[in-house]
Amino acid sequence: MCYDDTARPPFPPIAGGAGGVVTRDLVLTAADGNRFAAFSAVHPSEGGPGIVILPDVRGLHAFYQDLAVRFAEAGVHATAFDYFGRTAGVGPRDDDFDYMPHVQGTKPDTIAQDVAAAVAHVRSAEGGAAKAVFTVGFCFGGRNSFNQAAGEHGLSGVIGFYGRVAEPGPGNGNASIVLAERYRCPVLGLFGGADPAIPPKDVDAFRRALDAAGVKNEIVSYAGAPHSFFDRTFAQYAEECDDAWSRILRFIQANG
Repeated sequence: MCYDDTARPPFPPIAGGAGGVVTRDLVLTAADGNRFAAFSAVHPSEGGPGIVILPDVRGLHAFYQDLAVRFAEAGVHATAFDYFGRTAGVGPRDDDFDYMPHVQGTKPDTIAQDVAAAVAHVRSAEGGAAKAVFTVGFCFGGRNSFNQAAGEHGLSGVIGFYGRVAEPGPGNGNASIVLAERYRCPVLGLFGGADPAIPPKDVDAFRRALDAAGVKNEIVSYAGAPHSFFDRTFAQYAEECDDAWSRILRFIQANG
């Protein structure tokens, strides 16, 4: 698990409220008929960039809803979605929800179908009519965000925090290091240098795989930062959070 219930994105709401941002709880439908929960935050100006947020192993929760609003306040229409519509439905879940069996039941192709539905929403008028769409993911979602670059979504770029790039993940997927040769858009990877789950050799191997494939990339490892450092409650990593957020917005601007 990346973020518990106390975690929040590093940036508080803008002064004076959400600046016209419209938020909605959604139920989206994938191509295979799966109905899944999502949350959208839309900037009042149509067009411009949009982003689909892939959460950590717990699925959609408050951290990612707040993050969607932060993106929209920055002018990026955002939709965060839940992975577990096929196995857990779309209803509310209590604190005792055992997410790991549902994580193990995911498959790369069904996650890609859900991403496609979320991308379609961001491109719709209701979702902001985004002209350029990106993904961003965290941990389990980080790896899955990276790997959407090999899909058919027409993405302008993919962003991942602390994705385990050397592991294939559930459902017989490919490790990001292996799949990198099929990536079709730029990559921004953000890692904690002190994350025991993702050793520096894996981050370096990912960078080398992207370079070998000719994929435009920016891979950043923050020395001393742990897994899940992108969290307002981790005040000691405020500088790293500020830098990561700035890099994300520059990446979107440069590739949108």
